Formats: sequence, structure tokens, C-alpha cells
Amino acid sequence: MQINVPMVEPLVSIKNLHKSFFRDSIEIKVLEDINLQIRSGEFVGLMGPSGSGKTTLLNLISAIDNPTSGSIFIDGAEISAIREKHLGKWRNRTIGFIFQLYNLIPVLTAYENVELPLLLTSLSGKERREHVETALRLVGLEDRMDHYPRQLSGGQEQRVAIARAFATDPKIILADEPTGDLDSKSAHEILNLMKMLNEQFNKTFIMVTHDPEALQYSGRRLQLLKGNLIDG
Repeated sequence: MQINVPMVEPLVSIKNLHKSFFRDSIEIKVLEDINLQIRSGEFVGLMGPSGSGKTTLLNLISAIDNPTSGSIFIDGAEISAIREKHLGKWRNRTIGFIFQLYNLIPVLTAYENVELPLLLTSLSGKERREHVETALRLVGLEDRMDHYPRQLSGGQEQRVAIARAFATDPKIILADEPTGDLDSKSAHEILNLMKMLNEQFNKTFIMVTHDPEALQYSGRRLQLLKGNLIDG
């Protein structure tokens, strides 16, 4: 008897991706013929020197920027086919962002910063509160909900940013140098937190980093060198 095992489609599928910028008539090639597949639940670390195209690749995956050629499929849908007016809603439910400098709004409390992306959803006020409280509890800041960013340490601010990224239950969390502005102790705490969310909640992470130690937290390691993707 033959048993047919269903093929599992990758969550992210990048095919023959090229990205160039133009300065006057000069073409500057940033990414060249990138092919990459990422399964749901993977923690992918992406390393490379400054200017190698790491952040550009994250911007393409999140549809903030458009490729020069090639295609990106996320959860089976080609993102270039999503109409501009629907991109914001798609991005809000599909992608969570963690930045090096946290990008918290200083006049909003930790609670309000985490709630912000939920305001674009159809959740009721009660449901939003449940999501925010759960997210802040997961990052260990349930007692800091009413604190403003200036009242938090850098590590705590990044925890708020992680809670904000997690609150909408996105399919993918993109982390661009998430420990680049933190001391060593806070950096390890943040990386352990991201690893916990990856392992316990099967969250897919794509993390850009310059730090070889941070890269050790990822389950799969890639390098970008002069626009070319290398396993390693």
C-alpha cells in the first residue's frame, strides 16, 4: 500500500529575487538572484556586513519595498499581487516588526504602544485588552503597563516592542538588529525571549544581526555577501 504524505508549502518562498537601486543612470545591485524557502516555525538568522542587503531583504518580505524582478510568496500568496489599498491590513495581520531602536511612541504608555497595531483590526475593546495584557505578560512586563518609554530601561523598551510585534498574532516576526542597542545582559535576555516565543508558540522569526553570538540563537543561519545569499 502506498501512503501519500502531503507536501507542506513553505511559509516564505522567494524565487529569483533581484533588487537594484538607481543613482542617476547608474544601477546599484543590492540583491542578486535570491532563492530562499522558510518553513513555518523556523528561526532564521541572517548575517552580513553593512550594505550587504539584509534590511532590504526584510523590507521586500514585508512589502515595504518592491523587487526589481523575481517573486515573493507568503503563505501561498504572491505579495506583489496584493493591491496597494489592502497592503496595510495584510501587513498588520501577517508581519510583526522588531527594530534596533524599539520605535516606541514616547507619549504612549507600554499598554498603548502594544495596543496600537490592534486598533487597525476588528477586535473589540475588551478583546484588544486581552491581547495586550497577554502579550505584556509573556514578555514579563505586566507590572509596567502604565509606564512610558522614558521610564523603562532599554531592555524593557525592547520587550514592549516584542509584545507589540506579537500582539496581532502575525505569521512572521521580522527582527532587524534587535539587540544592537542593548548591553550584553539585556541582549541575551531579549534573544532568550524571542527563542521562547519561537519554540512555545511556533512563531516564525527572521532576524538580521551583526552579532555572531546572537546568530547562535537561530536554528538556521544564512549570510548575505555582496547581494548573494549563502548558507552558513
